[in-house]
Amino acid sequence: MLHGVDVSAHQSSFGTEGRSFAFVKATEGHTYVNPRQTEQAKLARDAGLVVGFYHFLWPGHIRTQAEYFVTKCASRLGDMLAVDWETTEDGTHASNAEKDEFIREVKRLRPHHHRVLLYTNRHYWLNVDRTSYAGDGLWIADYVTAGEPRIEAKWRFHQYTDHPLDKNVAAFSSKAALREWAEA
Repeated sequence: MLHGVDVSAHQSSFGTEGRSFAFVKATEGHTYVNPRQTEQAKLARDAGLVVGFYHFLWPGHIRTQAEYFVTKCASRLGDMLAVDWETTEDGTHASNAEKDEFIREVKRLRPHHHRVLLYTNRHYWLNVDRTSYAGDGLWIADYVTAGEPRIEAKWRFHQYTDHPLDKNVAAFSSKAALREWAEA
């Protein structure tokens, strides 16, 4: 299993030693852009990590959010793109249909050389999700032993802790295999 990290503007820096990939928060809703995403992606790229970007999804204005994400995201061809689907700060969440529409719209807007994933937590996957649509792969958050999320579904990434930062593992045999998958 490969080790990686996901970061937002809250992390001014992060270690790359022993890591194969990094996801960087790019946007949220249709008004927020992570001011550190470019420097965070550069740090990951300079260390040879496979890079991904994610968007924190809010309910409503789904196509606007998808367009905002792909235009404000500092991605390059071959970077992974993901939607973060969970409870917002005001206690709401996008519906199943909105989550699915966002993934499909990002895939439509970036049809070549980008894998599009769903990030969600175990509770959402088991109790809120009704479609099981995860685009090109599931990135599941469940704070248990790395690589052993408590779900039946096939997953690509597992966020297993948020202390001292969000740490993840990926179900790939090597960084080269992950890079090849991401660039397909």
